[in-house]
Amino acid sequence: MTETVSQALHDRALIEEATKKSGLIWVRGTAGPARALWHVWHDGAACLVGGPGEQPLDDLGLADGGPATVTVRSKDKGGRLVAWQARVHEPAPRSEAWQATVEELKGKRLNAPDADTLTERWARECRVLRLEPAGGAVQRPGLMPDDAQAAPPLASPATTRRPIPAALPKLLRRGRRG
Repeated sequence: MTETVSQALHDRALIEEATKKSGLIWVRGTAGPARALWHVWHDGAACLVGGPGEQPLDDLGLADGGPATVTVRSKDKGGRLVAWQARVHEPAPRSEAWQATVEELKGKRLNAPDADTLTERWARECRVLRLEPAGGAVQRPGLMPDDAQAAPPLASPATTRRPIPAALPKLLRRGRRG
C-alpha cells in the first residue's frame, strides 16, 4: 500500500516538474492527432489558450469535463519523459479562476499583436483551458512502451527546402567581384 502511495506521489511530482519546465506539451483529446501546444503550469494544471489568433484547439475534441492525454518531453534530451491523463476544465470567461489563469498565460504570451486588449479578445473569441492531472503517469521512465509511437506529420501547405539552382553559386561569386 505504501509503495502505491509513494509511486503516486513520485508520479505527481514528475508530472508537475516536467510540465513546468517544458515549453511545449503534446495534447490529445477525444478527436484528431496529438498537437504540440504552448502552455503555463499554474495552480496544479497545464493552462493553455486557443482560438482565433492563438493556437488551434477546436479539432482536438477538448470539452469541459472531458479527458485528454498530455505528453511531456525532457527539457535536457528532448525525448518523451512522461505522459499523463488529464481532465479538461474550461473556466467561464471573466470568472475568478479564468482571471487567475489568464494572468499567468498573458505573461508568457510572446509577440501578441494586441497586448493591451489581449484579455478582452480572449474572453470574447478564445478558449482558456486547464488540463488537470487525473491520476498518475501512464508513461514514465521504467514504464515506457516498446514501440516508438511516432505519428505521421499533419498535412500542411508548408514545403521542405528544394535544392538551390545550379547557376546560383556562380551568380553569387560574380556579384562579389564587381
